[in-house]
Amino acid sequence: MLCNKLNRKVSIQKITLLAFMTALCQVSRQLFQFLPNIQPVTVILIILTLTLGVNDALIVAVLSIILSNVTLGMGVWTIAQIVSFCGVVLVTGLIINPFFNKIPFVFMLFYAGFTGYLYGFLISLIQAPFFGIQNFWIYYASGIPFDTLHAIGNSGFYLVLAPVLFPLLEKFLNKYYKNEQ
Repeated sequence: MLCNKLNRKVSIQKITLLAFMTALCQVSRQLFQFLPNIQPVTVILIILTLTLGVNDALIVAVLSIILSNVTLGMGVWTIAQIVSFCGVVLVTGLIINPFFNKIPFVFMLFYAGFTGYLYGFLISLIQAPFFGIQNFWIYYASGIPFDTLHAIGNSGFYLVLAPVLFPLLEKFLNKYYKNEQ
């Protein structure tokens, strides 16, 4: 079964959906750029991971960061952002996804908030050596207020986006797999 999934051609509908989700992430980063660390990209990637899977969420994560950083500013932090978002996608896919149907909505609000701290930790871990910072923990601790804003924003965005995006993506999947058979 897994081999069939890997060999299956990617359809125009799937490419269009991934392009739309990438555009949604890019536009939302632009829209909320005036607020420090508050944007719905992390939540969109969580929802994508839980519905479409890790591979599709990773594609959207990489493309959305590259595209949005073309306008917001490209630098060594782009690499750290890509790796950090990919880390969030992988943790969601490996730990949350197998149990997602049994997890209460309230727990997912807390998990969305947790990913703000996870992202902050990962990006600090990656950026510290780039900038020649000797004491990682001081560097990380100085970013905790921004991670807290990210966590609060993630919980709020999950509260708003989950009831909208999950049904839309599930509708697409039902239609997509129905057409494939």
